[in-house]
Amino acid sequence: MSSISGVVWCLAYILGLLMTAIPYGSAIVLFCGLICAIVLPRMKPKRTIAKIWIVAGLIGFAAGFYLQVRTPQPSAIDISQFVPKERQEVTVSGIVETLPKLTRSGNSQIWLNVSAIKEQKADGRLYVTLSKVNGQDLYPGQAIAIQGNLYKPKPKMNPGGFDFQKYLAQEGSFAGLKGTAIRLLDTNQKLKWDWWMIQREIVRSQAKQFGEAEGALISAMVIGGRVVDIPFDIKNEFGKVGLSHALAASGFQVSLILGVLLTLTKRLPGAVRFGIGAIGLIVFMGLTGMQPAVFRAVVMGFAVLFGILFERRVKPLNSLLIAAIILLIVNPLWIWNLGFQFSFLATLGLLVTVPAIAKRLDWLPTLIVPAIAVPIAALIWTLPLQLFAFGMVSPYCIPANVAATIFISWISIGGIVNAGLNLISPAIATFTTPLLYYPTLALIHSVKFVCQLPGNSIAVGTISLILMLVLYGLVCTPWMLPRFQRQWWVFLLIGINLVFVPVWYVRSNLLQVTALSVGQTPVMVIQDHGRVGLINAGDVNAVRFTVLPFLQKEGVNQIDWAVAVSPSDGWATLLEEMSIRSLYDFSSKRTSAVSLEAIQQLTARKGKHLPITARQTIKTGAIEIQFLSTEPTILQFGIGQQRWLWLKDVPNVSQQQALGSNLTGSEILWWSGRRLHPKLLERMQPKIAIASSRTVHAETLKQLQLRQIQTYETEVNGGLQWSKNQGFRTTLDEDESEGAFL
Repeated sequence: MSSISGVVWCLAYILGLLMTAIPYGSAIVLFCGLICAIVLPRMKPKRTIAKIWIVAGLIGFAAGFYLQVRTPQPSAIDISQFVPKERQEVTVSGIVETLPKLTRSGNSQIWLNVSAIKEQKADGRLYVTLSKVNGQDLYPGQAIAIQGNLYKPKPKMNPGGFDFQKYLAQEGSFAGLKGTAIRLLDTNQKLKWDWWMIQREIVRSQAKQFGEAEGALISAMVIGGRVVDIPFDIKNEFGKVGLSHALAASGFQVSLILGVLLTLTKRLPGAVRFGIGAIGLIVFMGLTGMQPAVFRAVVMGFAVLFGILFERRVKPLNSLLIAAIILLIVNPLWIWNLGFQFSFLATLGLLVTVPAIAKRLDWLPTLIVPAIAVPIAALIWTLPLQLFAFGMVSPYCIPANVAATIFISWISIGGIVNAGLNLISPAIATFTTPLLYYPTLALIHSVKFVCQLPGNSIAVGTISLILMLVLYGLVCTPWMLPRFQRQWWVFLLIGINLVFVPVWYVRSNLLQVTALSVGQTPVMVIQDHGRVGLINAGDVNAVRFTVLPFLQKEGVNQIDWAVAVSPSDGWATLLEEMSIRSLYDFSSKRTSAVSLEAIQQLTARKGKHLPITARQTIKTGAIEIQFLSTEPTILQFGIGQQRWLWLKDVPNVSQQQALGSNLTGSEILWWSGRRLHPKLLERMQPKIAIASSRTVHAETLKQLQLRQIQTYETEVNGGLQWSKNQGFRTTLDEDESEGAFL
């Protein structure tokens, strides 16, 4: 009974943390525990059962309070309290916490433990970005002063977008700083030994020995991608084919290290084996940092070592549950960390599903079976979460993992040996160069080859929380009820149908318009009963961080038509990831809105580049686009029964007369937020006005309010969506209604 009660209490703690995502979640857990305490003893009369469930309810209730207590909150002198209302440079002093990491924009990023702003005392963690030159030589423990622009992070501004504010809050930070200059506060500061010194030495020595890209990949497999600047193209390619785990320190490396150490010390006493194994685990965790996946693997590794020391058999499922509880006591916020969730689900899959898969593959050679069974089991248990978080899946995931297993194992073991030799004698380490360089090069080129295959990564679209839980119910049923294991294929078919049939039905009946928040360049996505259109792409950052993530989470794999109005370098970036069937270039005679590079990529993907002039009309499905004028640039959209008018430029009086009745009859106005003449506004008479800006001209805003015209600003309200059934809704309003836990 004690083991059962322990499992129930551990699960109650985890459930109590999870239920904080909904209002009164902790109270619901307590209520459910009391109900179970009343009902279950009547079904199986034992007084201890009631006590178990009462304690479980109390534990779940306490877990919710514990999470709230541990949730970071800004203090009265937190650096976020000093963010100026208007943009101006400030000087912030503090201690560097981490080694610099390169961002996608090529800048260095560090965490700073703040001590003062100007001459005023302050505290808190600060997310700092600097130029690569300014940040590359910084190290933890260094006292510095940074001059730059202090800002508060933005919340999620677009549907499915990245919530920078929430991310920083989970890291205990509530402000960021764009640094322009740094100054050392103590030029004679002495270095104190820390793990970062070994990390930096390993990364630098392997980059020098194998090259930047190959060395970074080897270092990532040794000490994890969190402390290594892996080239983003390699990171993206590994992610596309389901090999992201290879770039992160995880249980795989812990298993290799512990397996090698225990094999080498097989004939030694248990206490000696325990000591050597413990040193190996502690050193590895020190080098990788306290990441959830590594911490979990190390805790489970210590469970194995204690089993050897006391000559007792370890139950893997129990040790996994204990590891989860230890991690969530150390940091309960990890319950929302995707790394934590993927790590535990994948490990659970290996423990409960690999034996069943291996049994059905017993006709294969023994050495091949684990290489096939492990990725299949991990995929089964992580795919629902992957669809919920990203909405992406790679058809080549399992073959890629099977083929890469031997490379990853060899590079991981060889990389650890090479790192140790580099710390002792770089000259001796050079003898390992061919043994590691060519397998690493082969792995990189193999991943690139898979990425070039058709359908290498498919956007399914994100699924709902309820559907994810239903899918995990289907996954758990054959495991918890062995009599259904023979019917596993039935559960597989049910799961596939639950994911794809509703998605197909919704998209084939969806008419939705999304005006994205991407700065001054207006970007619109139109989904018309399975066909997808795009108005403008924005710059490279807009495509990379807003447009592509939105399209992927909507399950879009191809754009049927697109209109380029504003000159942009984002089309080439978009075409690297997604094909466009027809790209209409509506630009002035002097400049094209589409670059030559983008046109070449479009042609290579068998798309059409179609220049278009004023007074032309395009009809596609329920969408009609009229290109009214080039100078000023004005378009009119017919979307279902609604008419939208987009003013890229505001027409003057003579241009208004030339356009005639084309400026009337539109219910929705979309413009830059600049001044609109009252007579022009009176002539258009829109019901809704959407400004692609942070502010609307004061005089125009007053006129809009007098006419009771509903006004939205995409840089304030976030991305704006319209659908036939729900009307208009903004991203920030949707986010508030969901009730995030932070």
